[in-house]
Amino acid sequence: MSTDTLNTDTADATSGASPAEHRSEDPGTGRRTFIGAAITLLLAAGVVTYGFLATSDEPKPKPVPTASVTYEVRGSGTVQIDFIAHDKQTKSLTLSGSELPWRKNVEVGLGTEPTIRIVLDGKGGDAGCAVAVRGKHVQRSTAAGPYGRATCSAPLPAAQNASDSTSENSETQ
Repeated sequence: MSTDTLNTDTADATSGASPAEHRSEDPGTGRRTFIGAAITLLLAAGVVTYGFLATSDEPKPKPVPTASVTYEVRGSGTVQIDFIAHDKQTKSLTLSGSELPWRKNVEVGLGTEPTIRIVLDGKGGDAGCAVAVRGKHVQRSTAAGPYGRATCSAPLPAAQNASDSTSENSETQ
C-alpha cells in the first residue's frame, strides 16, 4: 500500500465517513432537482385545473326544428335576391347580379317566416318569385320594369316540442 492511500484510509476511519461519502456532487444539484420537480407538479396541477374549468356542465343547445323551403325566381333580367336560410342559426342571405332562372332549397327554423325578396336591376325585365314549404306551393309574386320589386313569404308555425318536431319537420332535399 502507498502512503497516500494509508492517509486517506486513516482519515476516513477517523471521521467515520466512507470514501463514497467524500465524493460530493455539485452543491446546487439537489436544489435544481427540487425546483424541477416543483415546476413539473405545478404544470400538472395547471393542466388538471384547466380541464375542470374548461369542462362545461351546461347542456348543449337543442337543434332547432326546421322545415324544408324552396325559393324560386323565374323570368328575364338580372336580379338581387334576399332570402332566409338556417345553418346553426337563422340568417338572411343576399345574392347580387343573379341570372334567372334561380332555385334554392334550404332549411328554415320553425317559428320564422321564410321570405324571398327580388329587385330587378336598372335594365328592368319581368321576374317572379315563389315559395314552397315541404314541397307545397305557398305564395307567388311578380316584379316588372327597372328596379321592379317582389316579395314572397310563408309563415311557419312555432315548434311545439323540439325533440318531436325535429324528426317530423326536418326534411332533406
